[in-house]
Amino acid sequence: MADYRRILIIKPSSLGDVVHALPTLAALRDRFPRAHITWLVKRQWAGLLERAEGLDEVWPVQPSLWGWLSAVPRLRAAGFDLVVDLQGLLRSGVMGWLSGCPARIGLDNGREGSPFFYTNRVPVPTQDVHAVDRYLLVAAALGAPVHGAPAFRLRLLPTDRGEVAALLGKHRVSAERAWIAVNVSARWPTKRWPPAMFAAALDRLNEEGLGPVVLIGGPDEKPEVEAVKGLMKTDCVDVTGETTPGILPALLQSASLLLTNDSGPMHVAAAVGTPVVALFGPTSPTRTGPYGTSHRVLTSGVPCSPCFSRQCRNRIPLECLTSLSVDHVLEAVRAQSARRPAQ
Repeated sequence: MADYRRILIIKPSSLGDVVHALPTLAALRDRFPRAHITWLVKRQWAGLLERAEGLDEVWPVQPSLWGWLSAVPRLRAAGFDLVVDLQGLLRSGVMGWLSGCPARIGLDNGREGSPFFYTNRVPVPTQDVHAVDRYLLVAAALGAPVHGAPAFRLRLLPTDRGEVAALLGKHRVSAERAWIAVNVSARWPTKRWPPAMFAAALDRLNEEGLGPVVLIGGPDEKPEVEAVKGLMKTDCVDVTGETTPGILPALLQSASLLLTNDSGPMHVAAAVGTPVVALFGPTSPTRTGPYGTSHRVLTSGVPCSPCFSRQCRNRIPLECLTSLSVDHVLEAVRAQSARRPAQ
């Protein structure tokens, strides 16, 4: 096995997928301790990778055709001797090829013809494997140690906890006491538990005094958050749009738990050890659930789930999610709240 010295990881998006790839970075660092490892990522997720242990350099790219093409001269000049494509799409396969790197590895089930651009294709024995373990197949093919629990090596910056404390303090929430993070959004509309059900659950959490409820999310998720708040009878804290992906690990590590749809923040919370209650409908927890054994994943068991579709075609719209009752969700939240003491 070659002793690679300059390694490029191509995994530009999205938030959850970048988190899934962190154990592969850790395994590659263990296998090639002297290598210089660079990660090509979309600019909006670069802040998260600035907190990844074992990574020497983060190369942010703009998510546009020009952004990708403008990165090619720099890629060619870098002299990489190994490209690890974990995105598995046409653009990532082409970028690896355009880098001029002689060794390019990826999974053999990559989409859009991306495996055509690899010099080494790693077999995927089954689709029903978690994304974390699927990416680790690439590390194993390179001789990396992948035994034991995968390592999500995120190190907080010295200023992160102070920034979180200041943000929460502005809303009269103490980072030293129990509070519940809630993410009501998801990239696919079909992955979102209905706003009325979220509102009812959050009202009950407030009434039971399980800790302040803090709504999190990016600026683009404000409409979903406002829809839930508009249906609530009680008040909650809303920091939507006030955080960045870089500060998200510290924010979620401070929480006593995260109640969430299948989403990027769910994976960040799992990576930093925060208990999760995750609501799954059209997607598979086996493939993309919160990684680890300390989380609760709720599914309805309706026959059409998982359908992996962004558009519900069921006779009963979103039955896979509307079948998850408020009582069932609250029971899971109570159980998870007991798992982690207040900080």
